[in-house]
This record gives sequence, C-alpha cells and structure tokens, in this order.
Amino acid sequence: MEQVLARQLLEAGKVVEAQLDNEIKRLDKLVVNEDDLEELRERRLQAMKNDAVKKQEWRSNGHGVYTELPDEKEFFQAGKKSNKLVCHFYRPTTLRCQIVDKHLQLLAPQHLETRFVKINVERCPFLAQRLRIVVIPTIALVIDDKIKDYIVGFDDLGGTDEFSTAMMEWRLARSKAINYSGDLSQPPDIKGPPSVLGISKNKNLRSKKHESDDSE
Repeated sequence: MEQVLARQLLEAGKVVEAQLDNEIKRLDKLVVNEDDLEELRERRLQAMKNDAVKKQEWRSNGHGVYTELPDEKEFFQAGKKSNKLVCHFYRPTTLRCQIVDKHLQLLAPQHLETRFVKINVERCPFLAQRLRIVVIPTIALVIDDKIKDYIVGFDDLGGTDEFSTAMMEWRLARSKAINYSGDLSQPPDIKGPPSVLGISKNKNLRSKKHESDDSE
C-alpha cells in the first residue's frame, strides 16, 4: 500500500514538475516577445526621428511650397540641393501657365519629397536656350541633378485645359518625379490605355539629350 502511494506521489510530482517547466518556458517566451516588442518600438521611434529630420531638411531647402526662382543660378543650385525637382518654365503673358501654377501649388505641400518651382523664361534666356525650351508652358523634371523628362504643353495631360490635379500628379509620377501610390498604368482623366510612358518617342530622345547637357 505504501509503495502504491509512493508511486502515485512520484507520478503526481512529475506532473506538477512538467507543468512548472511548461510555465517557465511560457514565461521565458513571453519575456523574449516583450524584448522583441521593445526592439521594434525602438526601431519605429528611430525611423520616425529620421523621417522628421528628413522632412525638416526638405523644408529648409524650399520643399512643401511652390516658389519662383529669380534666375538661372538659382535653378542649378536648386537641382543640386534637392534630389527631385519640378520646374515650370513660364511666361507671364501665357494664360495656360496660370493653369499649371494652380495644380503645382496644390501638389507642392502634398509631396514634400519633391521641390516645386517655376522660372520666368524671359529672365533666363541662356537656360531656356540650353534646354531648348520652346513651347510654353514646359515643365522640366530633374532627378539627382539631371533632367530626366519634360512635360511640354498639355498633350501629356489629356490635351485639354480642364485636366485635373490628379492628372498632373499621375504624369509627374510616371517619370518618378514624385512618390505615388496610385495606378500608373491608367491616367485618371482618360479612359483606355495610355501612350508608352505617357510621352512621345521624340520627347524621350530630347530628354536624353538634355540629361547629358545638364551633367556637363
């Protein structure tokens, strides 16, 4: 009888011991998970700090607002300071330039990663000639201090004065001038398939020419 009781106590002890082991393992895993969570919080906090620093740097370089450059020198300096630059070449007497102004003024605060500026072609004849700016308005898209593309007139924007700000945003995104989370395969204002890259073959060739000119 005593041996049976002893065996039962031993088995009960083993069960309790196993339960304790499982509980200890659970607690150990919980501690590890808490450590992982703390590490994740730290990483997120650091990412937020880095993002805040980057945004402050962008703002100090003129990002977030649509401004006018006074001369050619400022254009080249802006291209060096900002990784992404959208520059509207305008003429005060051209009414369509006011349409471009309206859309870029709305987009500037929405895309802090890109600087939005305009420059009067009458004040920068050398620059306009060098970049072969003929049609007004023309928007130059500068990435990493090199002109990557142009939006010449309104052909790439639906061929109408009534295009939306979303259409301008989409066209800028097609050339990677801004960050964009929408559908690049379909322009928001036009039904049916878009043209290749949203630009003609001739403009592509012209863009490559300007890219090499600007890097000289």
